[in-house]
This record gives sequence, structure tokens and C-alpha cells, in this order.
Amino acid sequence: MFDRQLIWISLGLMLTGLIMVGSASFPISTRLTDQPFHFMLRHMLFVCLALGASSVVLRIQLDTWLKYSGKFLFVSILLLIAVLLVGKSVNGAARWLPLGIFNLQPAEVAKLSLFIFISGYLVRRHGEVRESFKGFVKPLIVLITLAFFLLLQPDLGTTIVMFVTTIGMLFIAGAKLWQFIALVMSGISLVIVLIIAEPYRMRRVTSFLDPWQDPFGSGYQLTQSLMAFGRGSWFGEGLGNSIQKLEYLPEAHTDFVFAVVAEELGFVGVTLILVLIFALVLKALLIGRKCLQHDQRFGGFLAFGIGIWFAFQTLVNVGAAAGIVPTKGLTLPLISYGGSSLIIMSVAVSLLIRIDHECRLYLENEPPRSENEEQK
Repeated sequence: MFDRQLIWISLGLMLTGLIMVGSASFPISTRLTDQPFHFMLRHMLFVCLALGASSVVLRIQLDTWLKYSGKFLFVSILLLIAVLLVGKSVNGAARWLPLGIFNLQPAEVAKLSLFIFISGYLVRRHGEVRESFKGFVKPLIVLITLAFFLLLQPDLGTTIVMFVTTIGMLFIAGAKLWQFIALVMSGISLVIVLIIAEPYRMRRVTSFLDPWQDPFGSGYQLTQSLMAFGRGSWFGEGLGNSIQKLEYLPEAHTDFVFAVVAEELGFVGVTLILVLIFALVLKALLIGRKCLQHDQRFGGFLAFGIGIWFAFQTLVNVGAAAGIVPTKGLTLPLISYGGSSLIIMSVAVSLLIRIDHECRLYLENEPPRSENEEQK
């Protein structure tokens, strides 16, 4: 009763991520630890933790997530506050809570908790969202609360992902078009203000528009990434043969692992990975549609939310590496190095599998419809 295709797609992405993280991290791992496989072994540990967490999530019924969605959101807010008080700061951003074997990034937990909470809200207040402005605004207040703590870290990238996914879920729930347009315009205006307010964000935008103007300064990371894409050509330089990962390209195994993929595996490898991610997103959207068609609203809205989340975050990560959008520091789903991101996204995939499983059980036990009902 489980979607085996979804399982194999996810495992394929995780295995690809393990291989590419290992390849991209050899130079920096050797320099920092004198062990070329240090980051690869850590990522392997994250994969094991992710699979363990996923196996637990698969056994939890959706009604449990719906029942405790508010408490889950509250815990994520506490974690966001904790990271501001006692969090580990890296490159001027306090985003991690040290937990011994790995550093927890509360922003990743906040993403999933928000989408679960909004799915539950849309089940409880579906008519109110469709008919009144008050019902439309209530989930936005929760989003603004989370965004406030995220921007204090600061973490604009996660805030944008949450915003885009939230408005997508509200639109699917039947929010009025003028409300949707007004929210999108307000969000774009706010992002512009936030970019102008911080010099480092403004430098990212200007360097993105013309990275070659300052190739050894603000445009360094992007120019090195573009060189990796150029060297990759159709079939790449071969696995392990990247030049840019030799500490020319910063964050080669995290935010810019896709550039190393492009250099080593070429256009063909890039296309295969994007097809796998697209297949996962398509699966999520189809599961969501099937659930909504059979009145399984919580699972339907959550599946759509996960699909939008994965699609938009992939778009930003790949776009940043290819110079299409400004750098935002978001991971490539199930591929980039990072324990919090990998575990939370694996949990999200497990939720998709559970949603599909419960929908199949419902359809199997659903009483047959009469001819009049089918015509309606």
C-alpha cells in the first residue's frame, strides 16, 4: 500500500547526494581534518538518521499530526527563540543549535511545522478562508511571527520559501484572487525593502546582475560557479575531476553542490537530477489532488505544500548556482550536505508516503457510490 516509485526516487536522490557531497568535500575535508572522507562520513550518518526518522514518521497517523499541529508549531517557535539566545553563529548568522553529533537548524523544523499547521487550519477553517478576509489573514499572522524570528538570525531565504509555499496553499484552498494578488505584491515589496535595508543583501543582488564586474570580490562565488557549469559541457569532466571544488568555489558541498554536479556530470547529469526532483514534486502534487478529490483535506493540503516547498527551494538553489537568481543559501533537497535539511526533508517525504497510504486505505474501504452520486 506504499508508493514504491516515491520511495525509490527519494532513495535515488539521497544516494546521489551522498556521492556528490563526498566528491565535492574531499579538498576542504582534507584541509580542515586531514581526513578526505570526513564530511562524506558525516553525511552518511545524516542519511542514517534521516532514514531512522522517516521509518518512525511512516508509522504515525495523519490524525496525530493534525491533532498536535499547534503544539508542533509552538515547539518550533521556542527553537527559533533558543537559537537567538544560545545558537552557534557562522559567518555572522546565528542559525544552529549544537546537539553534539550535529547542529540543529530550527529554521528547517519551522518550515515543516508551519506547513503542517496551515494544512490543519485549512481543514478547520476551509469555508472561512474562502469567504472572509479574516480567515485568509489568520495564517499570515503565524507566518509573520515565524518570519520575525527568522529575520533576526538573519535568514531571508527560509522566510521567502515559507511565504511562497503559504500563499500557494491558500490559493489551492480557494482564497479569492484579489487577496492572492494583494499578498503577492505585498510580499514582493517587503522583500525589496529588506534587500535595500541590508548592505550585504544589496551586494548579492548587484553581484548577481553583473558578477564579472567584481570577479574577485562580491561576484567571486557566482563566477566560480559559472566556470564550473562551463567546464561541465554535455557529459562533464568525470566524477571526482572537478577543478572548482579545489577550494576555488566556496560552499562546494553545501549550497553550491549543484555546480560541482554540473562540472563533473555535465548537462546530462544535471538533467537526470532535475528530472528526479521534478518527479518527486509531481508525485506530491498528484497525491494532493487525489486526496482533495476524495475529501482527505489535511493530507491533500499538506501534500501540495510539500510539493511547492520542494519545487521552489530547488528553483532557488539551482537558480543561484546558475546565476539566474541571487544567492540565498538554500540547500538542494535531499542532496546538499546538512543534517537538519536532510532529516526534515526526509520526514516530509515520509509524510507524503503516509498521506498516499492513508488515501489508498480510504479508497479501498470507501462504500461504492450509487449511479446518481456518480452522475453528480
